[in-house]
Amino acid sequence: MPYRDLTDLQLDALKEISNIGMGHAATALSQMIGQRITLRVPRVAVTGISAVPDHLGGAETLMVGITLQILGDARGSIMLLFPQESAHRLVCCLLQREERALVMNELTVSTLKEVGNILASAYLSAIGTLLHKTLIPSVPLLAYDMAGAVVDYVLIELSQGGDLALMVETDFSGEAGLGSQIRGHFFMMPDPQTLEIFLRAVAGEP
Repeated sequence: MPYRDLTDLQLDALKEISNIGMGHAATALSQMIGQRITLRVPRVAVTGISAVPDHLGGAETLMVGITLQILGDARGSIMLLFPQESAHRLVCCLLQREERALVMNELTVSTLKEVGNILASAYLSAIGTLLHKTLIPSVPLLAYDMAGAVVDYVLIELSQGGDLALMVETDFSGEAGLGSQIRGHFFMMPDPQTLEIFLRAVAGEP
């Protein structure tokens, strides 16, 4: 099904699926950092490929991006994006030490990849249970760069199917102590074939 043909009812169904998955992911992150995570109701939108970096605050905004492929009974991509300051606070919180700035060494990269792996696994497990599908995250990849560069390779892959992408976005935030906040953006971008699988499962079709 072309993305532009999605009805409001179908978009609402995808939003509800993501809300359930992200709820499980937020619980997993809360347990990791020992802080309550607050979710914003997911936004589902059909967006032009070229507009995605602008949606993140501009192509030159520094971001830590963790990307994974969806494997198993479905295909697509997951992007977990943290502004530079939030990634710094998250690492300090998880490693229980205070650093003056975000330094991308082996320990930092490993820590952030593990965050991505745990969030994606919890998210896909919840959705897979709901839809009776096996959904598995790939090994996470990490990039620390401007938003435009972080999402480039995902967008190039998506653009092979056209100039539109379906973005299921959830923002989350939590206190990291001393009033500092951790903010992040979670995107699920199913490919067109996976979109059909999700919609059939929601409708109760085989």
